[in-house]
Amino acid sequence: MKLYAVLLGGSSGSDRLAEDHETVFVVAEDDQSAKRLAKKKWAGRGRAHVDALLALEAVDGFGVELITGVGAPSTHLVSMNDVPHDEE
Repeated sequence: MKLYAVLLGGSSGSDRLAEDHETVFVVAEDDQSAKRLAKKKWAGRGRAHVDALLALEAVDGFGVELITGVGAPSTHLVSMNDVPHDEE
């Protein structure tokens, strides 16, 4: 099993010539399974398509390890709107 970051794209609405995007994370055995699972997480209008898919095996020199049975996902979210501009 691998952790995947998936960039989804989809319609912004019938009255717009634009596309919405959303990045979701899934755990899957292979690329095809990751695409299928990611599309189920699409929160936009209509059907989603996959614009990019990346299996995350390491990030900034740190290995990614999946551990089963950890519990509830983290709900800690830091909004970049709350960070003073001089810290960005």
